[in-house]
Amino acid sequence: MSRLHRQVHRCAVALIAFALGGAASVALAEQTLIADQSEVAYVATQMGVAVDGAFSRFEAQVNLDPKRLQSSSISFAVDTSSVVFPSDEVKQELAKPDWFDSAHFPKAEFKSSRIRDLGGGQYEISGTLTIKGHAREVVFPVSLSRSGSTTLATGTLTIKRLQFGVGQGEWGDTSLVADDVQIKFKIALSGVGPV
Repeated sequence: MSRLHRQVHRCAVALIAFALGGAASVALAEQTLIADQSEVAYVATQMGVAVDGAFSRFEAQVNLDPKRLQSSSISFAVDTSSVVFPSDEVKQELAKPDWFDSAHFPKAEFKSSRIRDLGGGQYEISGTLTIKGHAREVVFPVSLSRSGSTTLATGTLTIKRLQFGVGQGEWGDTSLVADDVQIKFKIALSGVGPV
């Protein structure tokens, strides 16, 4: 093969690689969160009574292929100032330094490190949850299902709020507000392959 032919061959290979990489990027970009079909909620216990709340703003970066879980990843961020709660006074309190300190820590974030198939549409996700600068390794179950072209991921995760510095000062008394807080989520995604 002449030098000219070798150069042409290398250019062709580079163009093909670029095209394939571009196609992969487009495929990845098509995996998006459908916010109006998604929910992130929590259940806390105050003086023995369950209290429900939610967050209205969150975002996700998803690279999920149920057939290639070893190369899949999920990152999720919740705007801590977007608490949905019947009492405006409580919402204002939760944004303060003793609770979420939203001015300094505007987002709670999760980044996956491993996704494991348990069979029957059930998965186990491991990763790092960071709230108020406190990072903890967490593992929780997730169910995946399809509804038309939409993939639904649902699950729950129980955390210890004091490990993340949430509810300090007088609110650190677990007889007032229990340490355990359950996070419940339903995440709707588009562009994910068959489950």
